[in-house]
Amino acid sequence: MALAEKIESVPDGMGAGTKQTGGLWTSNSRMEIKIDSSASEDTMRSEFYEHTEESKQFRQEYEMRKEKQDQGLDVIAEGIETLKNMAADINEELDRQVPMVDEIDTKADLATANLKNTNVRLKETLIKLRSSRNFCIDIILLCIILGIAAYLYNALK
Repeated sequence: MALAEKIESVPDGMGAGTKQTGGLWTSNSRMEIKIDSSASEDTMRSEFYEHTEESKQFRQEYEMRKEKQDQGLDVIAEGIETLKNMAADINEELDRQVPMVDEIDTKADLATANLKNTNVRLKETLIKLRSSRNFCIDIILLCIILGIAAYLYNALK
């Protein structure tokens, strides 16, 4: 039997009025799905759902993989719960440290302002010292020049 004939021979529950032409479904009447309610559930299972050894093995493998996946998801859920708890602890610690950081920031700003004021005062003091030192040097140099002038005056006389 060719593949197309095998496919067409599969019961699909469709009415007999449907035809397949050119790969499209056409019908003079509405398509309806028919369900045979007279067939018992056991008949349908045995007729359509017979389990072969291969399908049983596939089902067992599927169940094993599903169980492994569930175990993996449980491990992931535990990890996420741990991360959630850690995040909550970190949040609490940050809430406790915010006032401390604000206090440190305020003290640092105060220390910076004091340091700037101290630097300004130190600069003014250095300028005063330097100018008075220059004044002394100027007086000493003036005395030396007057001394040389007096020596030359006496020597030329």
